[in-house]
Amino acid sequence: MGHREDLLEGAKRCLLEKGYARTTARDIVAASGTNLASIGYHYGSKEALLNQAFVAVAEEWGDSFGPRGSGAEPAGGAPERLAAVWEEVIGAFEQSKALWRLQFEIVSRLEREPELKKALAGPQLSVRHGLARSFQDVDPEQDPEKARLIGTVYQALLTGVMAQWLIDPETAPGAGELTDGLRAIMAGDD
Repeated sequence: MGHREDLLEGAKRCLLEKGYARTTARDIVAASGTNLASIGYHYGSKEALLNQAFVAVAEEWGDSFGPRGSGAEPAGGAPERLAAVWEEVIGAFEQSKALWRLQFEIVSRLEREPELKKALAGPQLSVRHGLARSFQDVDPEQDPEKARLIGTVYQALLTGVMAQWLIDPETAPGAGELTDGLRAIMAGDD
């Protein structure tokens, strides 16, 4: 790897260990084995590097679950697939807790940092497409609008569920509750 890649890997580690606000350029340099001048040369600023590192960490997390990540396709139909993906996501909560803390820290900074907001706005559509593929096997190339709509709902659900797990894991919903709750919503008042 060159300095550019080393910096990105070091920044990813720092974000997960220290968070966005507490990560300094010196932290990144120490974690990457590079030098301070490399940050400006390759990324323009520490913030630009951290923004790119956050997007990379989030993408890696997204690629790690669902049929794309595990290679496993659950038996049965859509409800079984939904439950299986939620099981994976919730089952990986302890390993991904640092990412979710970071995610909520970053959301709290968006109004004060337009460059951060811009960096996150760009990949929103691909995130939604990935969620639609993972949760419901919707191919965004075959039906981009359906993938966008479904992905938007799953993005909202995922963010809310992970917030509940961060706040109080004892009462946060499990995969079965989420699946049963969605079934009840879709069934209406029968």
